[in-house]
Amino acid sequence: MSWLKKIIALPASARRRRVPDGVWLKCPGCAEILFRQELERNLWVCNRCDAHLRLNASQYIGILCDDDSFEPLFGDIRSADPLKFRDAREKYSDKIKRASKGDPSREAVATGWAHIEGLRVALGVMDFGFLGGSMGSVVGERLARLTRLAGEERTPLVIVSSSGGARMQEGVLSLMQMAKTCAELARLGERRVPYISVMTDPTTGGVSASFASLGDVILAEPNALIGFAGPRVIRETIRQELPAGFQRSEFLLEHGFVDQIVPRHQLRATLARLLRHFLDSLKMLPDEEGSVPESDG
Repeated sequence: MSWLKKIIALPASARRRRVPDGVWLKCPGCAEILFRQELERNLWVCNRCDAHLRLNASQYIGILCDDDSFEPLFGDIRSADPLKFRDAREKYSDKIKRASKGDPSREAVATGWAHIEGLRVALGVMDFGFLGGSMGSVVGERLARLTRLAGEERTPLVIVSSSGGARMQEGVLSLMQMAKTCAELARLGERRVPYISVMTDPTTGGVSASFASLGDVILAEPNALIGFAGPRVIRETIRQELPAGFQRSEFLLEHGFVDQIVPRHQLRATLARLLRHFLDSLKMLPDEEGSVPESDG
């Protein structure tokens, strides 16, 4: 029997090669099927339509920071369940436990010290994969402490935002985080310590209405969804038709809410360039021994 007849003689299940799950991904922008390894090498940006796929906190840290330079802070601050909230399916405490995936320190934001092209920064990176990046008490407290520490040590602050808004399971406690983070950023500004905000897809709700919009420089990734409420709510409130793409980063750049749109491949270099500019103008560049001189006011 020839080799072709042998293949034909095999049952269909034996001839079919099983492809492991996750090898191919569908682009949310152009619906093209993409090879996962190729997409990962391209920093999760579609090389056909330039769509920027959503990343988790650890992926952003790997892209932005120098190798092994991230030092986590405030991992011991964890969510409580003050309202004993329960939806139709499960308790809030169980939802937190499931989202953490065995890592009790995991939350909707990762905070710590890091280096970007050799420059030390206080870095906060939100994680949309953790309950939609919702801002609860832990997110607010971690960012508030990080901001306070950045001011005390006169170290630039960088926050990468990605959120669906306030965390409803914590009620008014989640809304209080808006005021708390804004107050700490005001103190940071009084100390003349730079703060760079990076908005990614999506940055919405209470996050967009508080710390994400208060940067000395506000950067955004291309075509990122940025806004407070959804289009339907806005339309019904103001009773007017809304322009196309009004909640995308390009529209916000055109109307002055965003300072620059930066593709993901250029984000690290752009942050480093801005940091050098700020540190040099404020005479905060580290000397050869790595120390930062005190400001004269």
